[in-house]
Amino acid sequence: MNPIIQQVTDRIIERSKATRKAYLAKIEKARLKGPHRGVLSCGNLAHGFAACKPEQKKDLTALTKANVGMISAYNDMLSAHQPYEVYPDKIRAAVEKVGSVAQFAGGVPAMCDGVTQGQPGMDLSLMSRDVIAMSAAVGLSHNMFDSAVMMGICDKIVPGLVMSALSFGHLPFVFIPAGPMESGIPNKEKARVRQLYAEGKVGRDELLESESKSYHSAGTCTFYGTANSNQLVVEVMGLHLPGSSFVNPGTELRDALTEAAAIQATRITDLGTEYTPIGHIVDEKSVVNGIVALLATGGSTNHTMHLVAMARAAGIIVNWDDFDALSSVTPLLTKIYPNGQADINHFQAAGGMALLIKELLRGGFVHNDVKTICGEGLEKYTKEPALRDGKLVWVDSPEKSGDEDVLTTIEKPFKPDGGLCVLDGNLGRAVIKTSSLREGRNVVKAPAVVFESQHDLDGAFQAGDLNKDCVVVVRYQGPRAIGMPELHKLTPPLGVLQDKGYKVALVTDGRMSGASGKVPAAIHLYPEALDGGLIAKVQNGDIIEVNADENSIKLHVSDEELAMRTVTPKDLSEEREGMGREMFNGFRKILTTPEEGASCIFHEA
Repeated sequence: MNPIIQQVTDRIIERSKATRKAYLAKIEKARLKGPHRGVLSCGNLAHGFAACKPEQKKDLTALTKANVGMISAYNDMLSAHQPYEVYPDKIRAAVEKVGSVAQFAGGVPAMCDGVTQGQPGMDLSLMSRDVIAMSAAVGLSHNMFDSAVMMGICDKIVPGLVMSALSFGHLPFVFIPAGPMESGIPNKEKARVRQLYAEGKVGRDELLESESKSYHSAGTCTFYGTANSNQLVVEVMGLHLPGSSFVNPGTELRDALTEAAAIQATRITDLGTEYTPIGHIVDEKSVVNGIVALLATGGSTNHTMHLVAMARAAGIIVNWDDFDALSSVTPLLTKIYPNGQADINHFQAAGGMALLIKELLRGGFVHNDVKTICGEGLEKYTKEPALRDGKLVWVDSPEKSGDEDVLTTIEKPFKPDGGLCVLDGNLGRAVIKTSSLREGRNVVKAPAVVFESQHDLDGAFQAGDLNKDCVVVVRYQGPRAIGMPELHKLTPPLGVLQDKGYKVALVTDGRMSGASGKVPAAIHLYPEALDGGLIAKVQNGDIIEVNADENSIKLHVSDEELAMRTVTPKDLSEEREGMGREMFNGFRKILTTPEEGASCIFHEA
């Protein structure tokens, strides 16, 4: 193992000793209660299988056949999740084929960040993760299941499903992806039209035509944002079947993988000899593997919160210093938009997950001695699925990349580090994604231009007030203020300013999209403005330095001057009602800091 990665792993193990021990004791206690249907009263059980076939009722009464619960985030509006409409029937048929039973346990909400970007609904996005976790827990709470399958792909959905599954850590879980849509117009062209629209050089019709050619069919969006980062991380953590993340929907191989995943969920229950609960799979080493894979591919910054919360659900305590240390030694092995021009289908064609994991194992960057849904050892994930005479098999991955401009080797990385830094300074703590930055953009020192809403920036941009070197500050966007929305709407205008030659950076207590990275952005800053963070005292013209080379963020104003400044907190009433936002006011009050996962589930009174 790389010595730094081993040191970080050991540090996490030591830090998590008490909480991990308590977690393992909790899930063992749940396991020892035996097949849960056995503790149900006759009335309970009768309700639980009332709609089943007669033979299924016999199987569930006998306690010898597995009952697989299904949790799905299906809806028609998310292109990535639309294929899940037909999955329950496919899963029932596959499970029945091997003599077991599958029941649909519950659906969870799934919002599309692409639809809500820049809209009021985005204020619910981050908090939806914990709602999803709790919703899935309700679906699994009937004590009817020996294992479960989880169907989800996008942004907050997979982290929420993982958190829920880990609360039932004595049960085996198999996560089932649906795959990315086929490639549309090149990402470079899409970004070009967005910037032209921001400049007023093309109209709404041209913009909509471009967007529709990019997001054009069922399947995950093809850029490497949070959705595809989720799939990659979950596979490396051993919760997918090997190589299943990026197989397109509607193909024979996709259907075969779905059937195989459902059957695998029957094999690893406590009724047989291959018992593999998710609470044993997700340990300190698998969490480190997930972080390393994220960094090696320039994945979504949202996971600096999601992976923290996922780990915490398993009694594992991870912080941003762990991300920073792992990033310092993890080579960047892929160029997928926004880190490059290729999309996720190009990555798959170049060698995909099997070749990526093979490289990371070869360099000692990930732990091989981990449990997965397929047994011991991450090396099982260096093979890729294929159909041979109609039968699903796993074959050796290519020996080398099919396109080294998309997927490279540990000897020739695109960058020597993972492109994620933690910034510390008098403004607080933040993260910055550097893997997508052009050379010379790691340091920006310029006067601040302060906004208290992302929508206010448009007017200043159109008026030409931002045509200068500047650090744009967007505050009162944090978890406790308005729920920490993504501010991806800011990317096109800031990109235009950067292309004009200005040195521009963003500082915010909000989030940026998993598809961001072109403009230096110190994000997830805390303490947030509402909690008395220094960002609340920043004034127009103050010099701010964002320095990813030295891992620092500094407001260049004297302590004496800052002590004299008073803060009038922003009236947030408008941002806290409408579009359902008023229903989440209680949530916002107890959300933890971004470095603690920005979660209400792990809040301690």
